[in-house]
Amino acid sequence: MADRNVKAVIFDVDGTLVDTVDMHADAWQRALREFGKQVRFEDVRGQIGKGSDKLMPVFLSEAELEEIGEQLEKRRGEIYKSEHLPRVKAFPKVRELFERILNDGLRVALASSAPEDELTHYKEVADIADLIDAATSADDAEESKPEPDIFAAAVKSLNGVRAEDCVVVGDTPYDVIAARKIGIRAIGVLSGGFPESSLRDEGAVEIYEDPANLLGNYERSLIGRAAVSKASGG
Repeated sequence: MADRNVKAVIFDVDGTLVDTVDMHADAWQRALREFGKQVRFEDVRGQIGKGSDKLMPVFLSEAELEEIGEQLEKRRGEIYKSEHLPRVKAFPKVRELFERILNDGLRVALASSAPEDELTHYKEVADIADLIDAATSADDAEESKPEPDIFAAAVKSLNGVRAEDCVVVGDTPYDVIAARKIGIRAIGVLSGGFPESSLRDEGAVEIYEDPANLLGNYERSLIGRAAVSKASGG
């Protein structure tokens, strides 16, 4: 696929645009502990980026999922929203990156495993609500990452855009896996704390430190090259 085929950039949110990975891991670890499951922080952290439907089976048996899964997920949400959500901060230069992409004639969408209310808060924190063509949340996907449902929903919401016309930017190997399942190239960022090797091994085509680093290297990135090609009619 040539660079000129890029028409839209789909961003993951948690760990990519807002600094929340450790917060989510803490909420899950504490909720699991309350239900009698002692799990190491780093083990939980390594699963962040998946939705609850994919994360909980890593730590719970089928019987435990049936017995306490719903309560556990609810408790995790209570801890996160009461203690962590008010403290969420965006990574630097997110708005500037979005503005650059839009000024180059490409479209921007969000694809998050977060509930709709959390996603709304993130858009406000990052000051990007007015720069987004489409946004999909957990409510729009039957299965969460690493299944591709959320990215497929984002593509569908971008009328006239095909999966092969998009690039995903995400911080976890689950973003890369999900994107590749429906033929979308993925750019990895290290802001979520996942090792560069885990992103490259799953097929990330480029790696940047964070949104600011992607903006600083914009011209040579897949997104920037596509914008130049689009402007020149190539």
